[in-house]
Amino acid sequence: MLTRPSITQIATSRKDLYAFRITAEVSREDMTAMAEYMNRVFDQTEKVDMLMIFDRYKGAETGASLSWEALKSRFRSVTNVGRYVVVGAPDGAETLIDVMNAIIPVEEETFDEEFAAWRSLDAEAVAA
Repeated sequence: MLTRPSITQIATSRKDLYAFRITAEVSREDMTAMAEYMNRVFDQTEKVDMLMIFDRYKGAETGASLSWEALKSRFRSVTNVGRYVVVGAPDGAETLIDVMNAIIPVEEETFDEEFAAWRSLDAEAVAA
């Protein structure tokens, strides 16, 4: 399970679903740690779903998503992520998600409420 100052993985009822709660400001180190974690998952699994819950999110440090690991995981997600579900997308992110949905073969969805996202994924948070 990944636990960083701004990113915490949530255990789920589905072994092919990786859920994360994003809080505070995401640092470059946190983004890199998450990317490294997901790259290891991609090495071992053909296809997964992802759930990102933005909760008290305060943006990301400038350049946080520009590490080699972060870039590599983004490219790999094109073939390794089936559904990408986002709750509480920050300003501007929902539009970007809609645009990316038209470009890459990943089923992306946005929700305002966490319960609806879990229901859509036919999953729930469980004790780790």
